[in-house]
Amino acid sequence: MLAYLAALKSAEKSEKDPSQNQNELGQVVGEDMLDWAPAQLPTDETMVGHFCRLERLDPEKHAEDLYEAFSVDAEGRNWTYLDEGPFPDFESFEQYVKELAEGSDPFSFAIIEQEGGKALGVASYMNIVPETGSIEVGHIHFSPLLQRKCGGTEAMFLMMQRVFDKWGYRRYEWRCNALNKVSRKAAIRLGFSYEGTLRQASVVKGKNLDTAWFSVLDSEWPVLRASFEKWLSPANFKENGARIKTLSELVAREETKVF
Repeated sequence: MLAYLAALKSAEKSEKDPSQNQNELGQVVGEDMLDWAPAQLPTDETMVGHFCRLERLDPEKHAEDLYEAFSVDAEGRNWTYLDEGPFPDFESFEQYVKELAEGSDPFSFAIIEQEGGKALGVASYMNIVPETGSIEVGHIHFSPLLQRKCGGTEAMFLMMQRVFDKWGYRRYEWRCNALNKVSRKAAIRLGFSYEGTLRQASVVKGKNLDTAWFSVLDSEWPVLRASFEKWLSPANFKENGARIKTLSELVAREETKVF
């Protein structure tokens, strides 16, 4: 929605402004990026919040905690829309974690609960293209112990904050199985804008995969960051820990300020 409103505002401005960007042939072209400098590659610096912290994924340090946390999902429901899993035993799961932790793309982190100190989820940076300033968040897997908890939302905020405020990316992507209603809803709640669905994009686990794409742009980030900060503020929490304003309400309220 944010991207849509920003694009609409830009389109309105272009219609009113005859000096819109054109080349020497009089054709309308994109915005000039003469001052653009490539973004930075991700670093493994720990991201620390109030409810959680994100540490570079380390199989020796995190695999057992993650296996225990994911095992709470006894039916394996959370693995349905992921490329891998569920795993029949710790050995096969540990191998999966080792593969996920290797290399620099994906660049994976364990999500650690601050209070208990246990790894309860995983998220990665992937499809990293510093030259054009594009990066994706993926391999997101929140165990039942992290779902619908403040730490999960804060983890997504910390990752987004690092992308825009420190590394200088222009575009932050989220994609998921188009049938994964939970993931699609989460993307919108976190401020991502739906961009479309690639039909028959892949075959995963022997089934067709249509991929839904979402994004946040650097121009949208300041408003979205303010929404996250308001949601995470102690002033937004009741004595019993419940939130006074939901993140969806805050994002929607901030969206009206685009015009």
